[in-house]
Amino acid sequence: MFETKRVYEKPARNDGTRVLIDRLWPRGLKKEEAAIDYWMKEIAPSDTLRKWFAHKEERWQEFKSRYMKELKEKNELLKQLIDLGKNKKVTLLYAAKDEERNNAQALLEVLKNK
Repeated sequence: MFETKRVYEKPARNDGTRVLIDRLWPRGLKKEEAAIDYWMKEIAPSDTLRKWFAHKEERWQEFKSRYMKELKEKNELLKQLIDLGKNKKVTLLYAAKDEERNNAQALLEVLKNK
């Protein structure tokens, strides 16, 4: 089972395995406070795509489409996440302010369709 959560939110007991899926470490966050079990920066959108998107709402659909194409080349990483979530909860952590339009939501959509 997968869910998403901003990495800046306080860790909770029911988060399960906490996986940061951003390429860059979140600003101002100390590693001890983040309570991250895994940092899968390789599954994050490419720097080029991340910079192009720039969290502009009007680019969301195109970003999602491009990111999903990138994820097709990352089957091993997707498999690792799926295996993590087989028998326990996995919380995908992201730093973006927009809770509806971010790489975690796009990745969640891909994981739910696997």
